[in-house]
Amino acid sequence: MDFNKIEEKMKKTISVYKENLSEIRAGRANPAVLNKIKIDYYGTPTPINQIAGISVPEARLIVIQPWDANALKEIEKAILTSDLGINPNNDGKLIRLNFPELNEERRKELVKEVKKMGEDAKVAIRSIRRDGMDEAKSMQKNSEMTEDELKSAEETIQKITDKSIDEIDGLTEAKEKEIMTV
Repeated sequence: MDFNKIEEKMKKTISVYKENLSEIRAGRANPAVLNKIKIDYYGTPTPINQIAGISVPEARLIVIQPWDANALKEIEKAILTSDLGINPNNDGKLIRLNFPELNEERRKELVKEVKKMGEDAKVAIRSIRRDGMDEAKSMQKNSEMTEDELKSAEETIQKITDKSIDEIDGLTEAKEKEIMTV
């Protein structure tokens, strides 16, 4: 029984969860919110970070400085049409994104969203556990492992699952704190 494969799948699930968390706007400027925005750069959909320098000079400000001045308008248009909800300030050389202070209601909505994402990640982890348990049971049924080995395999899979779920809980808690204390 290959436990590394199960652990690897769970790590990928956690990695995707981390990526999704980084894209949630918590009132603090985070360049990761731009990751999903692509612009039409000479006919090719291109991520902003591949055609511009992105910096965070202040806690609630992102500055985007394109290497090609012709891309400025396209970047501005892409940000406006995205679901960021922020109006870009274009001064002809660079774009500034000012992140407003979050109100209490919006913070609570974001926390609910984070908790839902955390639950979805845990469901994915449990699904991986179930697949691993099913594989172990079928191996035992086909006489590829003894009953004692099956028990041991189930315990190992459960330990990997518990560790992964604890990590998701920790990430969720940290993001909630970040949202509520900005």
